Amino acid sequence: MKLFSKLYVRAMQWARHPKAPWYLGGLSFAESSFFPVPPDVMLAPMSLAQPAKAWIFALITTLTSVAGGVAGYLIGMWAFEYIEPLLHDFGHYEKYLRARSWFDAWGFWAIFIAGFSPIPYKIFTITAGVISMSFLPFVLASIIGRGGRFFLVAGLMAWGGKPMEEKLHRYMDVIGWAVLGVVLLVIVVVKLR
Repeated sequence: MKLFSKLYVRAMQWARHPKAPWYLGGLSFAESSFFPVPPDVMLAPMSLAQPAKAWIFALITTLTSVAGGVAGYLIGMWAFEYIEPLLHDFGHYEKYLRARSWFDAWGFWAIFIAGFSPIPYKIFTITAGVISMSFLPFVLASIIGRGGRFFLVAGLMAWGGKPMEEKLHRYMDVIGWAVLGVVLLVIVVVKLR
């Protein structure tokens, strides 16, 4: 069934939309403070669809993500008592406690690692505000971590260009079904443990 290749074609059409950079910026901002979907899902196809603009897309993603991180920092600083019950309700309180312990151990490096890796960056931005981490090191670690990640993603996609786009399109259904199978397998294994 060619479900994923149709979604891929649609994503590439959206990636070429004239307002796509605005959507990318909005998603990047939201993801850094409260939204669960990472901006890479837009950045990668946009950089693949328009390789000449990949660095601009990476810059937009970095700046708006850091701005969203600052919003998360302010949420943690001024409104944590309002979101703390939500962390419990949605099962994220343990992640918050883990992030807090990472800050105790590593400080600046905790934000850098969260910014670069797939770890939920928003948990760390909010935690940085809760513990009143020094603002300048927070912003610098965010710029370096987020920028490193997003410029790497954009650069790899731009480097692959049209040939990579064609290969991805050709194998998208196989990749999509394989990823879905792995996710289901992980869920089953976790439930059985």
